[in-house]
Amino acid sequence: MAFGVFVHRHDSIYEDTPAEQYQFPRQYLSRAQPFVGDWIIYYEPRKVPATRGYFAVAKVERIIPDPSAPGMYLALIQPGSYLDFASPVHFTDAQGSVIESGLLNEAGAISGRAQAAVRGLSASDFNRIIEAGLAEGNPLLPRVDVPEAEQLVREAHAPFVTEEARERVAMIVSRVVRDRVFRRVVLRAYDERCAVTGLKLINGGGRAEVEAAHIQPVEANGPDIVSNGLALSGTAHWMFDRGLIGLDEDMQILVSRQANDPDSIRGVINPSGRLLLPARPADRPHPQFIDWHRKHCFKQ
Repeated sequence: MAFGVFVHRHDSIYEDTPAEQYQFPRQYLSRAQPFVGDWIIYYEPRKVPATRGYFAVAKVERIIPDPSAPGMYLALIQPGSYLDFASPVHFTDAQGSVIESGLLNEAGAISGRAQAAVRGLSASDFNRIIEAGLAEGNPLLPRVDVPEAEQLVREAHAPFVTEEARERVAMIVSRVVRDRVFRRVVLRAYDERCAVTGLKLINGGGRAEVEAAHIQPVEANGPDIVSNGLALSGTAHWMFDRGLIGLDEDMQILVSRQANDPDSIRGVINPSGRLLLPARPADRPHPQFIDWHRKHCFKQ
């Protein structure tokens, strides 16, 4: 198994769509090719304001020359494999030690590899980042202060690390795990508030009474990405899935003409009549998913 890191920033100049493709220049081709058929972790640099650090995982399906940009290549992501982390992972742990230990040189300092936009990732580092990223909370990670040379020797004598990596991959593809992580990511983006009604209800156990809804369902190849999600109350979720409500290009909430009681539906929609959006632009519903729902689900 070969693992890697793709460096991506939300304001990237490249034609990146993390759940679909990652664009890179020819100089990184030989580094990226070993990841075909295997998994990469997306990382946003520390210098980016409000960086997400290591923020998602995805499987590379194939690499092709970019037909629209000579000298550039596209790593195409396997549909349905992308998954945002429930808990974005920082570059360093609570003690200030680097999480990606492969970036350390023999002296234990950060090497020039940290500047590479495409780089390999050891199985042990992959395991560590995935475990932290899919965790419910933000656990303290073990210190990583062993020089790179010693790390490589230790891994060579520890074949169980690869078996552990296979277990991590099994977690990533598990529908149960993906649903749990998707719910956490979507509810965090919407501050646990229903995007249609505007209500934020917390039950006696401290759990938000709101659900994470896919705009384009998983059954219709919709990805587990926050921009394909909405935080909805149970009633709003039911109406959205059955096409009684939808959205236009401006996020105006539409009510189906086929609804039996349209006035009652309008009565539960927040006063603005528009979807209440996440603060972070990248978390907001992507037009392609809204368009899919309007064409294939919403009852005109």
